[in-house]
Amino acid sequence: MCGVARRFESEPEVIDEYELPYPQYHCPQCGRDLPLNEARLTITCAEHQKPDNVEFTVRQAVPRDRAAIEEICDRALGEVEIDVFGRTFDVLKGINLIADVDGALGGLLSLAVDKGELVTVLLSVYPEHQGSGVGSALLRAAVEYAAERELPIIRVAVSNDDIPLLYFYQRHGFSIFDIAVGALVDETGTVVAGFSGIPSRDEIRLRRPVGR
Repeated sequence: MCGVARRFESEPEVIDEYELPYPQYHCPQCGRDLPLNEARLTITCAEHQKPDNVEFTVRQAVPRDRAAIEEICDRALGEVEIDVFGRTFDVLKGINLIADVDGALGGLLSLAVDKGELVTVLLSVYPEHQGSGVGSALLRAAVEYAAERELPIIRVAVSNDDIPLLYFYQRHGFSIFDIAVGALVDETGTVVAGFSGIPSRDEIRLRRPVGR
């Protein structure tokens, strides 16, 4: 593993209050919508997982979906330009797969072709549809897209704090191949508290072969 490490003269400052304008998760116990740093993990057996109860279709985005794509990007990250793998990707210029729930956008998987491989730029599912198979269906569609175009690998970059996404991708056949240590620490040495208050410092890079 050959991650790129950044050196700091002192321990980076952690910003505990990273305010995104919209909730990122939904509590299945009390129904409360949760900001990123207040979400927690709960370990359950498979029998207690939320059943699939959302009817949706997955399709490639068309021009009329632009406003809905901008909105889900705003809710997820506050912007449409995303920095991963050492470069900036514009979601609005990407290959966008969406989950259509009763005519509304329920989830987005934004893709780009980079160095002969398919990159997952952003996966975002609205809190009310999480745990209903939307993310898995979008990822299956991405694998099909790559296979049809003979792209051998799908890559994704996840911040070290994002335990739910690390779980999700590894459950779907991805494995870690690189860690860019310190890549998410900004130039002033500031670290943002991410999921469950975990400092978001490193970019964890995963990949899977398309044929798997």
